[in-house]
Amino acid sequence: MTFDRGDRRDRDDRGDERRGGRRRCDICNSKPLVVDHKDVTALKRFLNEHGQIEGRRKIGCSAKCQRAITTAIKRARHMALLPYTSEHIRISGMNVGRPAPPRR
Repeated sequence: MTFDRGDRRDRDDRGDERRGGRRRCDICNSKPLVVDHKDVTALKRFLNEHGQIEGRRKIGCSAKCQRAITTAIKRARHMALLPYTSEHIRISGMNVGRPAPPRR
């Protein structure tokens, strides 16, 4: 049984690769690259429910963008705009993480 790599049917799902590169995140598309540490609602998207910073692959951004996000989150934590641990999240009642998809 031989497989012809040119006859894959799953290539239709890979629209971003055909256009010459990976999908860029919203922060990478905005020039110049500025991540504001005072914009708490935007930074909460990059935290999981335990208050940890999500990985670059899970967020879907470049390494340069991930470094800017990490620095902004750490600055916001130092200024007490974002919680450090899940215990702080539980006490404050702050919703972190990506919002749940709308139900149909």
